[in-house]
Amino acid sequence: MMDTTLSLLGIAGAMTVGAMSPGPSFVMVARTAVASRSDGLAAALGMGAGGLVFAIAALAGLQAAFLAVPGLYLAIKGFGGAYLIYLGFRIWRGARQPLAMTQDADAPSTRRRGRGRRTFLLGLATQVSNPKTAVVYASIFAAFLPREVPLVLALAVPAVIFCIETGWYAIVALALSSAAPRSAYLRYKVWIDRAAGGVMGLLGLRLVWSAVRES
Repeated sequence: MMDTTLSLLGIAGAMTVGAMSPGPSFVMVARTAVASRSDGLAAALGMGAGGLVFAIAALAGLQAAFLAVPGLYLAIKGFGGAYLIYLGFRIWRGARQPLAMTQDADAPSTRRRGRGRRTFLLGLATQVSNPKTAVVYASIFAAFLPREVPLVLALAVPAVIFCIETGWYAIVALALSSAAPRSAYLRYKVWIDRAAGGVMGLLGLRLVWSAVRES
């Protein structure tokens, strides 16, 4: 039982540090939260769902699959890079467009649900588009999990990771949807969006170039 607890704590600590490091997921949630707190929270939930997908895949032997079929990793890396480039282009292109601010409490419930569903799926897609995250998950699991994973640990790890990913990005969404950050963003929206789009696009280009170079 002690070994199980230590393994879970080690994974939780490493994944918390990883979740808090800036990247495409942070950019997506931050920008979404400025326009709508509920959409920001929906995006955070999508990030948690993406973390859950990676956790289950890593437990199922994702790293072994990448080693057995190198082309699979390269294909996922190229696709993920292309998706990040697409997101970056969309953010850059919309930099001068006024932000559609929403009052969540005043919006019809059906519209909030539909918008929240789309934002959730966008958050999920953004999270799973980075194959390096899958490798990080697999590496952390390999470092902390015992050779034979007990059932209680196999069930606890995905649940803990979901809570970490969702919790961190919910904090980001709540912080950046408050009045002061929102006001600052609106004042410098063009430059912030162009910087965010540029960073997203460069990350995507780096992934694509890495896949081409390794092929």
